[in-house]
Amino acid sequence: MQFRKVVVVGAGYVGLPTAALLAKSGLETVAFDINKDHVDAINEGTLRVEEDSINALLTDKTVRQNLRAAIEIEPADVFFICVPTPIDPKRKIADLSHVVSACETIASVLQKGNLVIVESTIPVLCTRETVKPILERSGLKIDADVCLAHCPERVLPGNAIHEITNNSRVIGGISEKSSNAAVRIYRHFVNGELHIATDVEAEICKLSENAYRDVNIAFANELAALCEQINVDPMRVIEMANHHPRVNILNPGIGVGGHCIPVDPWFISEIDRENSTLIQCARRINDARPEKIAARIRQAVADIPNPKIVAVGTAFKTNCKDQRESPAMRVIELLTCDGYDVHPIDPEVQGDSYPGLEQAAQNADLIVVLVEHDSVIDELSEREERILDAMRNPRILRLYRPALTTSLSTIALASVAA
Repeated sequence: MQFRKVVVVGAGYVGLPTAALLAKSGLETVAFDINKDHVDAINEGTLRVEEDSINALLTDKTVRQNLRAAIEIEPADVFFICVPTPIDPKRKIADLSHVVSACETIASVLQKGNLVIVESTIPVLCTRETVKPILERSGLKIDADVCLAHCPERVLPGNAIHEITNNSRVIGGISEKSSNAAVRIYRHFVNGELHIATDVEAEICKLSENAYRDVNIAFANELAALCEQINVDPMRVIEMANHHPRVNILNPGIGVGGHCIPVDPWFISEIDRENSTLIQCARRINDARPEKIAARIRQAVADIPNPKIVAVGTAFKTNCKDQRESPAMRVIELLTCDGYDVHPIDPEVQGDSYPGLEQAAQNADLIVVLVEHDSVIDELSEREERILDAMRNPRILRLYRPALTTSLSTIALASVAA
């Protein structure tokens, strides 16, 4: 099996950097996407994304020589499927429409000897029961004629190139033959370890990684809620508990965002709800966090008629621009729907248009820091007195800051709950 040409289906958060790295390795690479403007921008070299490392790679001479984008599918030796798999918000099951469409598109040009790799996060058994039958509509048989593997991506938004090249990967072939073929293509651009698995093992492995994180975050969030009910600082409790040699409680937060953790655990419960009760419970705890945080904010301004609230942070996590499934945005939405005058700002998302805390604080009654970007904390540290002077009511609410650094001018969440 010769690898000369690769088509990456989906030129988004994962697909585009993957395509660029394949091109950098010397392979003819086509980034297939249905968005014509996106395709044109890639081909014209005018596309700019949020990560500097990706932008730098896209301007690399070898990449420009080997990478092009297309709105029509083309035959190739290898196909990567890197399309989103959102969750149905009501039924809490995977929306596989993008994966199905990608498979149908590939099937139209599939040839004997091809390799198809699904990087999209998918429910257990999806490779065998959904992807395989669609590809076989081409008249070719999986394993006999075409290799198929599920190799789930492990990408941290904001650090995609490093993550793709250096993280270990799980190679879940539908057979040993398919696994070996997938290993060969990944060796073109992955320096991390490649772990051979079955397709089903790879599916559950990916889902379990994010469910594990979700459960641990949920424990921290539930502990924080309990501490606040009894007027105890949760950060101080967690700090003390973590001195135990076998305890490592995470920091609580306002919820869980991004495309993976709030979504992937539901893919497990979709297969077996009876044996995934903890996973489901964790999801519900974390999904409920924005409402609890909104309630704390209401309490912080309960004595002020028509308060002006400045909400700092709209990204889903610190030090990134990504707003997908952002719990901060949900908090802002809940307060706005209640009729509060909320002014969201975020230095990472807004860039040059970010007004600065001192200007945003003019005549404000409360500044609530929803996302603790480093730049925000530095700004607060350097200009706190001037920020407070600009406010109508000098109140700054930081949620779950380190226990030993609380300043007198900042409202601790535990005291707000009292």
